[in-house]
Amino acid sequence: MSIFLEKRRLKYIGWTNEIPKHWSLQKLKFISSLNMGQSADTSDYSYNGIGTPFLQGKAEFGLRHPQPCIHSESAKKFALKEDILLSVRAPVGELNIADQKYGIGRGLCSITPLVEVCDRDFIRYFLELAKVELLSVSTGSTYEAVTIFQVANVLCIIPPLHEQSLIASFLDRETIEIDNLVAEKEKMLALLEEKREALISHAVSSKENENQGNCCLKFLTSKVGSGKTPRGGSEIYSKSGVMLIRSQNVHFAGLRLDDVVFISEEIDEDMKNTRVKSGDVLLNITGASLGRCTVVTPDFPPANVNQHVSIIRCIDKMLIPQYLCYTLQGAEIRNKIWAYENGSSREGLNFEQIASFSIRVISLEQQQKIIDYLDKETTKTDGLLGAIRESIALLKERRSALITAAVTGQISIEEMTT
Repeated sequence: MSIFLEKRRLKYIGWTNEIPKHWSLQKLKFISSLNMGQSADTSDYSYNGIGTPFLQGKAEFGLRHPQPCIHSESAKKFALKEDILLSVRAPVGELNIADQKYGIGRGLCSITPLVEVCDRDFIRYFLELAKVELLSVSTGSTYEAVTIFQVANVLCIIPPLHEQSLIASFLDRETIEIDNLVAEKEKMLALLEEKREALISHAVSSKENENQGNCCLKFLTSKVGSGKTPRGGSEIYSKSGVMLIRSQNVHFAGLRLDDVVFISEEIDEDMKNTRVKSGDVLLNITGASLGRCTVVTPDFPPANVNQHVSIIRCIDKMLIPQYLCYTLQGAEIRNKIWAYENGSSREGLNFEQIASFSIRVISLEQQQKIIDYLDKETTKTDGLLGAIRESIALLKERRSALITAAVTGQISIEEMTT
């Protein structure tokens, strides 16, 4: 567990010791019914809109991509309208409210609060705080996850029912302005990202150069592979050693290392085939960040990657890494990536799919011209995107602090009702 997460967990435990005397502590299993999702056979999925919509995990809450449906008799577990939906696989702890009946897969748990004991909206707000507890117990070598037992045993702060309703109403009022601001900024993000993608798509697909053709990526690379997650998952991470790059570190504008983790030199030696080199193109192949990619810069310190990140190593005489990275960001390949992800396996990209990408082959001189042009143009957009993301992060921190204060009794009921 990271030091940051441990400190947050200790705060969470401390808050449970500082609640008003007439409030109680109850495990989630005693104040709600829990329903862990279970996936149906892949042959039962359809995308024609007929059947019960089927949710697998957090990445699908926003419905940004076509949702699968499933025959009612095929889905083994359901969430009913107004149930709380909790993501139990990475990213663990994300929340939503079911706006209708859904079939739910293994990445989700539905929570139905007992109305005689608790207010659903209060529990939803409290679970935003309790997320830190779930993150602290999550494990897994392929992806971080929590079990139904761990969800069931989350310790909840429970005020009297009428106070729960007052707290929930207070937070509804106070968070709506923050939520609206976040929504506006996220719309701006989406528009800028579309503009950026269109700019790149036009540059890498231009037909101005007559001496060009298309070629499968596998013929232009010496390696298409991925890392692996060390045995023991997050428990083996250390404060120093060899960097282990995960999907959350890979961004279009470069590698973000503010939350990078480390592995020992012994573990790195065991993973020597997945070490990264200068010029490698790193591509996220699973999860919500699917398709994000960047290039490892010269003189980058020793590093490895986990299994959610693909390493693509270009043949120098045929392909410049930054040109490939821009090509992967263009609409043509981005659409292919999402089409693969929305297919029957729904497990992200595999190496055969990556190797089959059709890449426009032009001279190295022409590739470099495109790189120089896009470096200049995307720098402007990336600066704006970064500023908006930082603003969103600050708003979310403010929202989280307000919720924490309210559900732990740091704001009196009198203050909330005046």
